[in-house]
Amino acid sequence: MKLYVVDSIRTNNFHDGQFIGKITTMWEEAYRHLGQHQDDIFGVYYDYESDYKGDYSLSVAIEDRFGETCIEIPKSENYKIFKVDASDEQGVVKTWGKIWEQEEAGLLARAYSYDFEKYLPNGDIEIHIAVQS
Repeated sequence: MKLYVVDSIRTNNFHDGQFIGKITTMWEEAYRHLGQHQDDIFGVYYDYESDYKGDYSLSVAIEDRFGETCIEIPKSENYKIFKVDASDEQGVVKTWGKIWEQEEAGLLARAYSYDFEKYLPNGDIEIHIAVQS
């Protein structure tokens, strides 16, 4: 899957005191650039330093040609898909918490290649986690 980057940041959920602000600002800027975009929007997590406790890059991206920078997600990746309760404004955060809990419990062997949140036009949200084969 080829995705075109709208905006990006580098952060860390545990050692960057500004990570929430960085993520919020990135999404706000991306939506300003996207205007009335009607297709899927992706939040892509990649370039992991280590595991979920390390630094990572996060980009807002779309499948339509937007700019020069693109992310190529290999078709060979295996994913476990987590459905987000989109009616809960904390649904994405809670789902990431469940993902981390499963990983800590040894129930999820993450590949740490490309993970992504997929925001569908109908309001549904999915988090796709790359898993080891």
